[in-house]
Formats: sequence, structure tokens, C-alpha cells
Amino acid sequence: MPYRSSEKTRQKKDAKRTAMMQAAVHVFAEKGYHAATVRDVVKAAGVAIGTFYFYFPDKETLFVHLYEETAQFLAQTIRQAVNSRSQLPHQVNAGLQAYVNIAEYEPAVVQLLLVGGIGAVPSLAVKRTEFRESLILIWKRALDAAQQQGHIPAQNTRRVAEALTGAYDEVILNVIGDGSGEVEETAVEEMILFTLRAVGYRAETAVSPKN
Repeated sequence: MPYRSSEKTRQKKDAKRTAMMQAAVHVFAEKGYHAATVRDVVKAAGVAIGTFYFYFPDKETLFVHLYEETAQFLAQTIRQAVNSRSQLPHQVNAGLQAYVNIAEYEPAVVQLLLVGGIGAVPSLAVKRTEFRESLILIWKRALDAAQQQGHIPAQNTRRVAEALTGAYDEVILNVIGDGSGEVEETAVEEMILFTLRAVGYRAETAVSPKN
């Protein structure tokens, strides 16, 4: 009879993998991809080095898996926040607040996604493109809906979404680097105003982004 691991055993294995992934986020964010080592990761995770190689053949594979999972998490969180609202000001507010919350409480995650491994991991190029595309599409759909509702003038929503995505990332990186307690709220408010002005949201149909 072939061996089958028990549910308890599987949970222990999952816990070890999760511990390594969580530790790796902070190790890569702190030391950078090149300086970080497998030993740094296992030390931070509190596991044996043999455990690492049971799950990952090398550092690059770990980094790509880590990037993919954190990218999916961030994109899904922002998407759910935006989809929970129906008007553009509310959608922008909800999506950006979700983004800033993650940046505030898990800055290593956002730093990994925005700057981690750039130019260092060639196999990451496709994953990075997919992540950027997922963010662009979130904002494009919101802009398309606002345009159909007559709240913004006709425009190339694809290009505008690309520009907004890049602008948001730049602000988020500065928020992470600032570290002061009141920057987050100010950043969200200013990004909302910037967005509504940039897309030409019509004042006569606008509603308060806080409602």
C-alpha cells in the first residue's frame, strides 16, 4: 500500500513552507536579492537548510514563487476593494486605501513587488509583467464604467490606467520610505484628488470619496 501522509503531517509541511515564504519576504527586502542567502532565509524561518531544499531547488525559484504569491495577494485585495464600490471616487478611495494599508503593515511585501529583484532575476520578467497588467486592468475597468456612466469624458482608458498605476506605485514607495504616522491618510486623499482631476471627473456628478 503506497504511503499517504496524514492531514497533521501535511499541515506541518505547509506551516514550514509558509514560515520560509514569510521569512524570505523580509530577508529579500532587507538585504536585496543578491546579498540574501538561503542560510539567511532558513535562519529567519527557524528551519533546517535541508527543509529549504525539500521545497525549493534554489534561491531564484523561491524568489519567483514568492513574487507570484504576493503579487496575487496584493492584486486580489485591491480588486476586491474596488469592486465593492460603484462610483469612481469611492472605487479609487477603496482601492488605494487597501494598497496603502498593505504598504503600512507589510512594507516588505510591497517593496518586494515594486523593486525586488529588478534586473537580478531574469525569470521574473513574465511574472512582473503579469502583475503590472493585473493592476492596470483593475483601474481600466473602473474608468470604463465611469466613462459609460458619463462621469468622465471620452479618453484612452488603457493609457490612463497605465499612467495611474505608475503614479500610485511611486507614491506608495515614498510612503514606505517616509515612516511618519500621518502620511498614509494624506497620501490617499491626495491620490484621490489627483486621479479625479487627471481623468476629468465631472464635478456636477462627483460625490465625496469618503462616503
